[in-house]
Amino acid sequence: MKNKLIGKTFYRLGLMVICVFVFLPIYYLIITTFKSPSEAAASPLGLPKSLTFGNYAKALDAMNYLQAFKNNVIITGVAVILLVFFATMAAYVIARSKKKIIKMMYSIFLVGLIIPFQIAIVPLYQIISGLHLMNTHLGVILVSVFCINLPLSIFLLRGFINTVPIELEEAAFMDGCGTFRTFWLIIFPLLKPIISTVVILNTLAIWNDFLTPLLFLQSPEKAVLLQEVYKNVGPFSTDWTSFFPMLVMSTLPLVVFYILMQKRVIDGVVAGSVKG
Repeated sequence: MKNKLIGKTFYRLGLMVICVFVFLPIYYLIITTFKSPSEAAASPLGLPKSLTFGNYAKALDAMNYLQAFKNNVIITGVAVILLVFFATMAAYVIARSKKKIIKMMYSIFLVGLIIPFQIAIVPLYQIISGLHLMNTHLGVILVSVFCINLPLSIFLLRGFINTVPIELEEAAFMDGCGTFRTFWLIIFPLLKPIISTVVILNTLAIWNDFLTPLLFLQSPEKAVLLQEVYKNVGPFSTDWTSFFPMLVMSTLPLVVFYILMQKRVIDGVVAGSVKG
């Protein structure tokens, strides 16, 4: 009994140490946004003497926040909708089909989970340029959907569809439903838990994607939040009291979104892991 108590004590102490290491950068990030440059240099981890929101006002002007926020919403929203549309149908075909070519295609999709898309940056750049989609949101959306996030979405959806009884589809076919009608009326509504997970994970990934917009968007009016943040990094020095508010405002919408939706992530992943 005594050994168990000692073990639990060390376990809790270990968790506390991990929590400190995890939250210390977040604490430093937030308190610095309320300090002047001299105060931040003199006392990096100390509390600010007075709360001032002047740094946030300067950051809003410096990074063209509203325009960049709108661009983020457009790219993320359209890309997530397209991912749900194409990934659900592809996962359904892969889960239900017995053809070898379909299984081979699924294996190709799984390769996309292993090989980073950065390997294909040069061919992607040439393709997008050849389609005259450079410096357009559509070009970024297509790369985000079909080259980056589609494999993981199909992988998660396929696992969940395998848990759906095939008898439901057989009954629908007997009632005269075709394949598309069966999928959209019977199967798709049952995929809500895993679709929520796919939406959340892809929203986080696409919103936080910096490389793709950096490569394919050049106009300042089409830039996303992380591009605006990067634009304000000096080549020799950076005013951290102005830079940190930009980081906070760029990530705050995601933090709120994830807090509101985090329960659905666990429900969807657990539900999709019952069968392979």
